[in-house]
Amino acid sequence: MNAKSHASPNGSPTALYQRIRGDLERKILSGDWPPGHRVPFEHELMQSYDCSRMTVNKVLSGLATAGLIERRRRAGSFVSRPRVQSAILQIPDLKAEVEKRGEHYGYRLLALEKRGASAADKARIGVALRAPVLALRCRHEAEGQPFALEDRLINLRAVPEAMQQDFSQTPPNTWLVGQVPWTEAEHRIAAEAADEATAAELRIEPGAACLTIERRTWRGGEPITAVRLIHPGHMYDLVARFTPSA
Repeated sequence: MNAKSHASPNGSPTALYQRIRGDLERKILSGDWPPGHRVPFEHELMQSYDCSRMTVNKVLSGLATAGLIERRRRAGSFVSRPRVQSAILQIPDLKAEVEKRGEHYGYRLLALEKRGASAADKARIGVALRAPVLALRCRHEAEGQPFALEDRLINLRAVPEAMQQDFSQTPPNTWLVGQVPWTEAEHRIAAEAADEATAAELRIEPGAACLTIERRTWRGGEPITAVRLIHPGHMYDLVARFTPSA
């Protein structure tokens, strides 16, 4: 790795930390570094990125908190199996869910905006006021029929690489599930009647029953994303199989 050839435009410690962490996460999540692979030692990363031990230690601590690596005293750091889907209620890839049913999947990006977090954004995702967020709205389809409306916020301080993704082609849900690890998730599930705007987008009658899922995810306590998914009630089921707890 040649750090200087990939230097951040502003050269800030925060940008450098995000770049190093992003580089290491990509190697782990892509499989270039499989489980058990030894991560370069701190002094090797310091030399590669021309940075301080404090920055490298912060990166490795963050990866360990996210469950991507194990830090062993005197032995170094090693890639672990990321616990990215450990919640009782899984986080599905909607595209994969539709295709698994043998149906043709369709997708349309309706709106995309980078902005400073408003008061409403702050309350919804838990970032600081005016922190950079990416707001997306899109529609998922199964066999040409609307399957879900997705209204999502992504915390760009936690996931800066989201700005480089072409979400007109790749659904944010699919990209996040496959590329961005999380350590904690919260779901809120409700039955709601479709208002006129929602009914028009989903091609259902106003007042029709919808299943609404609101989800927030964190990585080591840092907000990753907040999403609201609205499904026509007749097109989506939530099924969980479980055993009694002790």
